[in-house]
Amino acid sequence: MRITDWLKTKFKNIKLFFKEIWTEGKKIDWPSREETIRYTLIVIVISVAVAAFLGGLDFVFMSILEKFIF
Repeated sequence: MRITDWLKTKFKNIKLFFKEIWTEGKKIDWPSREETIRYTLIVIVISVAVAAFLGGLDFVFMSILEKFIF
């Protein structure tokens, strides 16, 4: 097999790969703008709640530790 034939085969495979990606990408059921905003807000609210909870635990444990250390 010559190098030119090998390159043609590789480029054909790469072209087929990206064509299949494009075809599969069309099948994705993307969320609407409203759903995306709602899900983003849910993630932000849960993240803030978890951060506040963990911060509260940290404060409580540090207060307990300070009583034993000092």
